[in-house]
Amino acid sequence: MTARANPDTPAEAGPLPARFERVVDGKQTGLFVLANRGCVEIRVTNYGGRIVSWLAPDRDGNLADIVLGYDNLQDYIDSKEPYFGATIGRYANRIARGRFTLDGIEYNIPPNNGPNSLHGGPKGFHAVVWDARQPDPRTLELTLLSPDGDQGFPGNLRVKMVYALTDDNALTITYEAVTDKPTIVNLTNHSFFNLHGAGGGDIGGHLLEIRASHCTPTDAAHIPTGEIAPVAGTPFDFRRLAPIGERKGLNFVLDRPATPAVAPGDDGLFLAARAIGPETGRVLEVRTDQPGLQLYCADNLDDSFRGKHGKTYGRRSALCLETQLFPDSPNHAHFPSPILRPGETYRHTCVYKTAISPP
Repeated sequence: MTARANPDTPAEAGPLPARFERVVDGKQTGLFVLANRGCVEIRVTNYGGRIVSWLAPDRDGNLADIVLGYDNLQDYIDSKEPYFGATIGRYANRIARGRFTLDGIEYNIPPNNGPNSLHGGPKGFHAVVWDARQPDPRTLELTLLSPDGDQGFPGNLRVKMVYALTDDNALTITYEAVTDKPTIVNLTNHSFFNLHGAGGGDIGGHLLEIRASHCTPTDAAHIPTGEIAPVAGTPFDFRRLAPIGERKGLNFVLDRPATPAVAPGDDGLFLAARAIGPETGRVLEVRTDQPGLQLYCADNLDDSFRGKHGKTYGRRSALCLETQLFPDSPNHAHFPSPILRPGETYRHTCVYKTAISPP
């Protein structure tokens, strides 16, 4: 299929690099373009390691930008929603009361979500400038040194993240991290997707499948109770493709196949989720090697958010599919461990692939 311009979707041009060039905290920011031989183009800024735009065709070949965000750096810095498209760390999701104990030592992370810490604290990886290197038109390497004590976390943590776009329209995100002191790590990407196009309205009509038989229920503060509960008979059962409707987000315990169907280069990744925008035919597939997936349906957005091209990002105007460990894992010994020790390497791979569904 050859994508073609649609004059009703000006997002096809992508944000201008000049609007992302400045110095923040003494480091240079920019906008980097990834493009394949097909028609997909993804733009990333090293401020927060963010996916800024993602141009993908619909079933008629029309291009639209399928991720929410802004067309200039200052709007990202000023936004009430700090996570549009961002890399999240050191710890994705919530830590209860911002406290955890590791090897008998209690650590405290600044609260930024009521009494809890969220997504690594107020100046997590989403709010810092990464070092960037683009070795070829399809690949971007981002690196970061998070010093000992950063946001309260122990250890000098060295992180490398690579965005790689393939010719079959898959974006592979790989994360690696090492430390010089025992610490905890849980990284993810927080892109807000709307398969009808950013600003394309409510995603309640999107069809969603999540390959998870269980979830981690939470209390009123969105902290896991510690239970691993079946989704059967609950609104969180997405094991079969179904409309999202008004169903809320939650962390899902993914069904990892005993023997994953390995595609070339996948290294044992498995299909975690699939979303379809029925009106456009765009499909988003998510593959990973992680045990959990957080679904978020942008319930905290409202009509005051104006994004790229002045479009409104209202309540439930996007969905996020964040592959990761479980929320508050440092405080639940039976959850998959987030502990990283010297001599070990944290690794995480997530693949977001766009495709087209038949009419």
